[in-house]
Amino acid sequence: MEQIGLYKDGQIYDNITADELVLDGGQTILNDDSDNSLEILRHTTAHMMAQAINDTYSGAKFFVGPVIKDGFYYDFKTDETIGEDDLLQIEKAMKKIASQKLKIEKYSTTKEKIINKFKNDELKLEVLKNIKDDNLTIYKQGDFEDLCRGPHLPNTSMARYFKLIRVAGAYLGGDETKQMITRIYGIAFFDKQKLKDYEQMLIEAKKRDHRKLGTQLKLFAFSDNIGAGLPLWLPAGARMRDKIEKLLYKAHRVRGYEPVRAPELLKAQAWVKSGHYDNYRENMYFTNIDNQEYGLKPMNCVGHIEVFKHNQISYKDLPLKYFEYGVVHRHEQSGVMHGLFRVREFTQDDAHIFCMPNQVKESIYEVLEFVQSLMSYFEFDYEIEVSTKPKKAIGSDEFWQATTNSIKEALDEAKYSYTIDEGGGAFYGPKIDIKILDAIGRKWQCGTIQIDMNLPERFDISYRSKDDKKVRPIMIHRAILGSFERFIGILLEHTSGELPFAISPTSVVFIPITDKHIPYAQELKDELLDIAVDSDIFAKNESLNKKIRTAEKQKTPMIIVIGDEEVKNGLVALRDRRTNTKSNISKEIFINMIKEELKKARI
Repeated sequence: MEQIGLYKDGQIYDNITADELVLDGGQTILNDDSDNSLEILRHTTAHMMAQAINDTYSGAKFFVGPVIKDGFYYDFKTDETIGEDDLLQIEKAMKKIASQKLKIEKYSTTKEKIINKFKNDELKLEVLKNIKDDNLTIYKQGDFEDLCRGPHLPNTSMARYFKLIRVAGAYLGGDETKQMITRIYGIAFFDKQKLKDYEQMLIEAKKRDHRKLGTQLKLFAFSDNIGAGLPLWLPAGARMRDKIEKLLYKAHRVRGYEPVRAPELLKAQAWVKSGHYDNYRENMYFTNIDNQEYGLKPMNCVGHIEVFKHNQISYKDLPLKYFEYGVVHRHEQSGVMHGLFRVREFTQDDAHIFCMPNQVKESIYEVLEFVQSLMSYFEFDYEIEVSTKPKKAIGSDEFWQATTNSIKEALDEAKYSYTIDEGGGAFYGPKIDIKILDAIGRKWQCGTIQIDMNLPERFDISYRSKDDKKVRPIMIHRAILGSFERFIGILLEHTSGELPFAISPTSVVFIPITDKHIPYAQELKDELLDIAVDSDIFAKNESLNKKIRTAEKQKTPMIIVIGDEEVKNGLVALRDRRTNTKSNISKEIFINMIKEELKKARI
């Protein structure tokens, strides 16, 4: 067990071994890097970072410093510009604060007193605008203090293993009409080795950064002329994306899904009816057309319900499964957008299953089989998490209890292992989250399966039962990739850009030694295109070695060199980058080999 300072019975004890940290108010946390323990540690470390900034730079003012999924950050401003090169200096100041073993104290005060105390601090006044409580708390360590709900560790010596990761700009409160301030992200652990492991992961992640790979492989780009969070798909990226879409299209069809297409712009009244207007409006875009308010869809469910209502449905038609590559828009804050991982426009591999109660478990089993097949093809391990009722929710307690139990029973009977995320459900229903693990151990939220009895009720949809009565169907929301954008970003980092052959934007590069060999290369290229394989001919006036290096940098799976011998005898000189082998084979064998490779691409 790590030896750290420990708070016990109102006293600080140093260098003792223990399994628990006890906070003010009697709350106990385990020294085990659990989510609860890490949240308290990282919240404490965020304040230590703020103190270090306050001690090091003049004119420091602080906005908020929350804990996030992968660490913490603080938004602030100073008289001086802070960049990546300054992080080590701030870390050094934080280590000094830790070594001083400053007692962390909490005291209560009124909102009026805090407003008076920070009357010349526009950032803190901005924070106070969003706080309704009159009685607030301040956390103090040494000569630094800040408004905070807490809890914190009782002593700065307990937060010793941390690292500041990056500096970013962020609009005040995420509002693009307000001033840009500075944000520093950091991470902290109780265990020194876990910090070292995380630092090693960051090094590897930097090598695999999908933004860097997207530029190198000419897959996608972003432009200030278009707008933040709106990716442009370049030819190579569009080819790759098209291959993934076609692969999934076939997988849906063989499982009985019907393709549908709903508009991206719907009347605002539809979003009022669905509950999104009241519960999700801040994340949506609205406009007015002919004095009528419309909203860009943030999800596809409302459109699919309208498709369901278009025909009279019998119990014999169920389960009825619709799928769509639906383009959606969500108002992500500028400070959280990151490459393809967080964008404002993206495409979901979205589907909705309308079924009877006795078909729910079977439908969930089938979706989980779909998940397993897809993750196996892309060589991802994954975990399953059941997310339960959040604080902000619609629907009765009975609804939430019944639907949550249905999900758990389906997973238990199919013998799937899973964890529970208490309060992590969508505002309108519990869900199963699919979290994939990449090659360097990171966990990513992608797919989701959600039972919904609420929207069918709100939109008054029904099917005719066996005894010719109107019955409310159960609706299952389902996405496996989550979004094409996010999944492609994860896949690029998972594979370091070495994509599966069937979805490579350019699967084969032909390198003719001279111009007279180009016609044979074109003949081969045309034959590959007939079987939906994209290839390229490197015919520039460059050396053979340079052309090969270019193809390798583009991570092309197969490189074919064509000279007199190949043209004369109908051969290909193949360099397989994935197996690191070379071979001279006939054109026919080569084409058949490609066809066999494509057969592996089945989900």
